Amino acid sequence: MLHPVGRTEFDHAVVMVRDRLDALAPHFERQGFRLSDKSVHNLGSCNRLIVLEGAYVELLGWPPGAPPARKEIADSPFGLEALVFRTYDAEATYERLRAAGFAVNPVQELTRAAMLDGEEVQARFHTVRFAEQPLPGIRMYFCRHLTPECVWQPDLMAHPNGARSLLRIDARAADARAVAERLAQVADVVAEPAGEGWDVPLANLRIHVRPDESAARPVLCSLTLENRDGAHYALDTGL
Repeated sequence: MLHPVGRTEFDHAVVMVRDRLDALAPHFERQGFRLSDKSVHNLGSCNRLIVLEGAYVELLGWPPGAPPARKEIADSPFGLEALVFRTYDAEATYERLRAAGFAVNPVQELTRAAMLDGEEVQARFHTVRFAEQPLPGIRMYFCRHLTPECVWQPDLMAHPNGARSLLRIDARAADARAVAERLAQVADVVAEPAGEGWDVPLANLRIHVRPDESAARPVLCSLTLENRDGAHYALDTGL
């Protein structure tokens, strides 16, 4: 399913649930999504996924009653808070970002348990994370899937509500053009004017940034999904 293309692909969006993963997961199941089983990362965080064609939504948090397991998510607010781009060569992405002047950390290995064909295996990833985020208010990083078969499993993509793909991500910012151009620089694409706002065109979806003078800093607003019958709707995070 995952193949390199000319334009950067979007990998997944993160909905932060902090220490309430177990309590909040039923909200998404009631909307007709099939969630993956809860998994715990080697870094201490835990997640459940809404797996779609070519991308997914990650419900991310940490065990109840425990302190945040990862420094970079300790202060993350509830709700849609992170954009994750795909890479097929984490080292090359690290070098590109560093050459462009971004403060990036060395490539990190992330693992978690996953069920595949009835057996427990290790899902493995390489991530490129920022030491300093390029935009305040929006967490970003890059992910390389070393075991994509652990994520994109047909049974996990068979949602009762017919959800098929992630179509669009909306954000708002006082200076929509500047924010879109910064996002585009991170993703190595070119931002485009779109109506009253700006688009960041990726291989499998677009990020739309609309102007909002009341936004003190950039804010991620919504995820638009497409069903198998072609209908579009926004994911209700309920947070």
